[in-house]
Amino acid sequence: MKRRKRFFLKGIVNHVYQRAVDGFLLFYSVSDYLIYFTRMCVLAVKYRIRILAVSIMPDHVHLSLIAESMSDFSSFMRELTASFSTENNKVCHRSGQLFESPFGSAVKKGDKKARSNLLYVNNNGPERRLGKYAEQYRWNFLSYYDNSNPFSEPIVVRKASWPMKKAMREVLSMKNKEEALNYRQLQRLFKPLDRKEKEQLTDFIINTYNVLDYASAIRFFDTFEEMIIALHSDTGSENDINEVFVGRSDACFAKMISFCMDYLQLEDIHDVLALDIEKKFDLFRLLSAKTDALPEQVAAFLRIPVKKLIQ
Repeated sequence: MKRRKRFFLKGIVNHVYQRAVDGFLLFYSVSDYLIYFTRMCVLAVKYRIRILAVSIMPDHVHLSLIAESMSDFSSFMRELTASFSTENNKVCHRSGQLFESPFGSAVKKGDKKARSNLLYVNNNGPERRLGKYAEQYRWNFLSYYDNSNPFSEPIVVRKASWPMKKAMREVLSMKNKEEALNYRQLQRLFKPLDRKEKEQLTDFIINTYNVLDYASAIRFFDTFEEMIIALHSDTGSENDINEVFVGRSDACFAKMISFCMDYLQLEDIHDVLALDIEKKFDLFRLLSAKTDALPEQVAAFLRIPVKKLIQ
């Protein structure tokens, strides 16, 4: 079948969306989100991409962006997808394609369509019960507009631990070199920190790398406060992506992660993906019984192709 030509307009908001193959879960840990985010930010600068909104969901990603050329647009998405897939496949003990291809995109010409799209993208978290309001979902980065540490206590450098100070210096060094972070590095930086400092470092990394063009997004609403009011009253009605949601909430994924970490005594949740298929099916039955997740959600979590469930 001949692939339909992608529609693109220079300087106009594009809604970009991408899902994992077979409905698999994409993001299990804070490191997963940070790996994707830091790559996205570094590549946005490289390819002159203005990102107005982003929502990194457990099994898919939404972006509202403006590119200067089709070449920049395609190169940005291609390199972002490839670099994250390569890095993620290593830690998840797998190989092969991670994202559905091609990625989807739709031009949002005109203020009304652009405004509706920004509401839709930012409200993905609340749509899936990951916070009551958009600004409560960390991975759409709305709360970082006017707050460098919205999910942690402010960092007092003179009171911070030596590992924390060292981690901050390394993050700044990587950002100054225009390099994204990697899993081995994040594991090393987070390991010696207590829970409080882990949250602080997460906020610090996001704030350090953040390139979201909040000003351009706010322009469609006049003020940030008016944008938040609009988000609270509108959950979006985009039809660009056929979002086949399973269950009413994605909160079950956090419950399954917590259960597996305790039950299997894992140091890294990605190790659950290294289990052989028989052990995965044993765990599938256990998670189905111990959590409120639907079978399809458990399968996505364990990355068991749906076709194997019906064999």
